Amino acid sequence: MSFTLPDIPEKNDFNDLMSQLQVVSDPRLIVVGTDAAFAATLTRLMRLERLDIELAYVTENRSDATEAYRLSTGAKAARAALKGAVHVVPLIRDDAGIALVGAVTMTGPGGTEELVGEAYVDDNKLFSGTVPGIRIVPSPKLPGIRASVDRRSRWGGRRWLEGRAIQLGAPAAHLVRDGVPNPRDLKRSTFYRHDQTWLLVR
Repeated sequence: MSFTLPDIPEKNDFNDLMSQLQVVSDPRLIVVGTDAAFAATLTRLMRLERLDIELAYVTENRSDATEAYRLSTGAKAARAALKGAVHVVPLIRDDAGIALVGAVTMTGPGGTEELVGEAYVDDNKLFSGTVPGIRIVPSPKLPGIRASVDRRSRWGGRRWLEGRAIQLGAPAAHLVRDGVPNPRDLKRSTFYRHDQTWLLVR
C-alpha cells in the first residue's frame, strides 16, 4: 500500500489509511514525499502502537534521512520500496513524542545566534559553553543516536558521539527537526532511543 503525504501531514491525514490497514495482512507503507512526511508517518505508527507495519521511503533527492539510513532515491528507491528487505532498526524520538528520521539541528535563539548551554550524550559531555550549534542524527544500528558540535571552521570536521540519548539544556535553543522548525525556542530537549524498534524497508 502506498500513499503521498503533504509536506507536514497531521493526525487526520492518516485516519482513512489506518482504517484500511486493519484488514491488510503484512502491511507495507510506502511514503512518497519529504523527510517531514516520513517522520510524521513513523510518529503516527509509534503513537498508534503499529510499529509492526513495514515502512519504506521514496524521494527524488538525497536528504538527511536517506543519508542516515543509506537509502536510495528516485526509481531505485521505488524498486526497493516494493521489493526491498525489511530491517529492524532503533527508533529515535524526542520528549515530545515525535520520531526522528533524518537530522536535528539546534542553534541559539531564533536560529540566528550561537547556542549557549550544555549537552550530554549518555554520560559523555558533548559541549558546555557556547558553540555555533549541534547536529543529531539517528543510526540504523545500536546504540541508535549520534551527535556532533558544529565547528566555526569548515576545515575542523565533525567529532561524533554515539549513545542511547542526548540531553540539552540552554537558556533558549532553536530546534529544526527533519526540516521542520519548532514553533518556539526550547530550554530543554531530549532525544532518545524508544523502547521499541521499527521496520525499515531498503
